[in-house]
Amino acid sequence: MNSSAQRYCGGMRVAVLALLASVVLTACDKDKDPILGAGNVAALRPTVTAVAPVNNSTGVPINGTVITADFSEPVRPLTGSASFVLSCVAPCVSPAGTVTLNPAATTATFALPGALAPFTLYTARIAGAVSISHSLAMASPYIWRFTTGAAPDTVRPSVSVTAPVTTLPGPTPGVPANTVITAVFDEDMAPASVTAAGRFTVTCLAPCVSPAGNVTYTVGSRTAAFIPSAVLMTGVTYTATITALVTDVAGNGLAGNQLPALPAASNYVWTFTTAVPVPPAPVTVVPLSIRPAANAITVCPGVKIKASFNVPSGLRMSDASLTATTFAITGPGPAFVPVTAGSVVLDGATGLVATFTPLDPLPSGVTYTVTLKGGATGVKDQAIPANTMASNFVWTFTTGPATGICLPPVNLGLLATFGVAATAGITNTPTVPVTTINGDVVLDPGATCNAVAIDAAGGFGLCGSNASTPLLNGTVISPLFPDAGATSGAIRDSLLAVYLSITPPAGPPAAGSLGGAINLPAGTTLGEPTGSALVQGDNLFAPGLYQSLTSLLITGDITLDAQGNPDAVFIFQSSSTVGTAAGAATPGPHTRILLINGAKAANVWWQAGTSATLGSFTEFNGNILSAADITMETGATSCGRLLAGAFTAGAFVFDSNVVSVPGNGCAP
Repeated sequence: MNSSAQRYCGGMRVAVLALLASVVLTACDKDKDPILGAGNVAALRPTVTAVAPVNNSTGVPINGTVITADFSEPVRPLTGSASFVLSCVAPCVSPAGTVTLNPAATTATFALPGALAPFTLYTARIAGAVSISHSLAMASPYIWRFTTGAAPDTVRPSVSVTAPVTTLPGPTPGVPANTVITAVFDEDMAPASVTAAGRFTVTCLAPCVSPAGNVTYTVGSRTAAFIPSAVLMTGVTYTATITALVTDVAGNGLAGNQLPALPAASNYVWTFTTAVPVPPAPVTVVPLSIRPAANAITVCPGVKIKASFNVPSGLRMSDASLTATTFAITGPGPAFVPVTAGSVVLDGATGLVATFTPLDPLPSGVTYTVTLKGGATGVKDQAIPANTMASNFVWTFTTGPATGICLPPVNLGLLATFGVAATAGITNTPTVPVTTINGDVVLDPGATCNAVAIDAAGGFGLCGSNASTPLLNGTVISPLFPDAGATSGAIRDSLLAVYLSITPPAGPPAAGSLGGAINLPAGTTLGEPTGSALVQGDNLFAPGLYQSLTSLLITGDITLDAQGNPDAVFIFQSSSTVGTAAGAATPGPHTRILLINGAKAANVWWQAGTSATLGSFTEFNGNILSAADITMETGATSCGRLLAGAFTAGAFVFDSNVVSVPGNGCAP
C-alpha cells in the first residue's frame, strides 16, 4: 500500500498516510497492514533492539572499547544528522571513536582508540538512524548508560552453548539437515571479529561440498549464527569451526575447546551428522510462559515482558526476527502508542525465550497490549526455510503503583565488582582454610590488614604474615592503589550513597531515601529449624521491603521466594544490628538463607543501622550494607557483597570464610 492507498473492509473505509507512519484504530485485517504493523503499531521507523554494555551495567572493563547496538532493520551509515556518540562528565574527556555498520547494516559499532577511564559513568546515544528501505528515521534518540570498573578484562571469551550441541568426541548424531548452526558466547563479542570472512565456517569432506552461508552476530543474546544458503546434505558429518581470531569487546582472543585448555587463543571446533530435515511446523507461543500473565493488574512498572516459543525439535528462534515491531508493546487505543525504547533479547542458552526490556519504567495505571506478530513478516525459527506463527499472539496487562513488591534494582554505582569494603581495615584469623574473597576489595581510609599496611600493587601484602593473608580473586583498591586516594575515595562516596538509598527516611544512623516498609515485630528473630513449615513473615518472605525498628537476628532457615520473577528485589532494614545465629559445620544445624523460584543473591539487601555479624557456619545469601563493622565467625560463607563502614568507621573481621560477589563462584 502506498502513501495514498485506501483500504475497504466490511464496508468501512480507513485511510492511512504511510509517510507519517501514524497509528490508527482499524476494525478489520489490521494484523496484515504493512503500515500499521502488528497490533496497530507504527512499524516503519527503525529502533534499537539491543546494546552492549547493557543499560545501567556496572563494572565494565576499561578496555571494553567496542560499544555495540543492534537495529530492528538495516539502516544507513550513522553520519550527518545520524550519530552514535559516547560522552562522560568532566574531568573525564568524552572519547572520540570510529562508528561502523556491519555488512547487513543492522549492527552499529563505536570503537575507541584507547581505554575508558576507570570508575566513570558513560552515556551512549544513537540518534537519527534512517531505514534503508523506506527512508524514515528513528522516532527518538536511544540513550543508555554504563559505569566502568577498576581494571581491564584479560579473560578469554568462551563458547558456552552450541546448536547443534557439542559432544565429545563427537560427532553429534541426528541433526536436522535444515538447521542453522549457532554458538553462544559467555561475554560480549566484537561483532566484526565474528562475522569476518573465514571466522565461522562449516565444512565437510569430499565428495561433500562445504556449504556457503552467511554469518551473523546478535548483540543482545551474544549469539553467532552460520546460516547455510541451502539445506545441508543428509547423512553427512560436518565440522563447525570458530577461529581463535574471534575476540571479545576487549580484544581477547577466543578460548577454544582443546583439552587441556591452551593458554593462547585457540579454535572452537565441534562436529555433527545430519539427518532428514525437520518437517515444516508452525511456531507457537507457550501460553503459560507469558510474563506478565494475560490480564494481570498492578504489574510492576519495571516489568520485563517475556514469552517462550515451541519450535520443531532441535531448532531455535531467529534472533533477527525479534524486534520491537514483531514483539510489540503498545499503550491503549485509540492512539496505540508503541513502546519502542527498549531491548528485545533472545535467551542464549535455549534460543526459545524472548524478553522485551523497556529502557525506562512504564507509567502506572496503563493497560498495555503485547503482540507477537505472526505471518511472513513476524517471528520465525531458524529452520531453512524458516517456520512462522500462523497468526498474532496477543495479550494485555495493566501496570500498577510501584508498591513494595515493585522495588527497583539497587543502583550500585562504583561498587558492582566489590565483595568486601571496610573503612577501618580488616583482620583475618590465620586458621585453615584460609579466607577466600571472590571479587574486589576497597580499604579506605584504613588501608590495613591485621594492622599492617597493605601493598601498593592491588593486593593485601603480607597482612602480618603469609599464613593470614586472604586468598583474593580480585584487586584491593585503597589510597595506595591505583590513584593515590582519588579512586578509592570515589568508591567510599559511592558506598555511602548506596547505603542511604536503602535506608529508611527516619534512619538510623541518618535519614535515607527508602520508606514504606512492612514492619517486622520488635526484637525481630527470623527463621525456623530445617524442615519446618513455611510461615510468611517468619521463615518465608515474598519480594518487598521489610523493616525492624530494633535488630534482625536469623536463627534458622529463612526462604526468599521470588515467585517466578528473577528480577524480584528483597530489602531488609534494621535500625540496629543484622546477625545470624552460630551453628555447626555441615551436616549439623546452622543458619541458612534459601532462595527459590528465581530469587537471586544479587537482588537481596540487608541494611544494618549499626553493625552485622554472621555466626559460625552460616550459609548467607544477599548483600550486607553496614553502617559500622562486619564480622564473619568461623566457617561462615556469603554469596553477596559485605560492605562495612558505610556511615562511620567500619572494620571487617574474617575467620576461614568465603565471600563472593554474586555470579563469581559463590560457595557453598
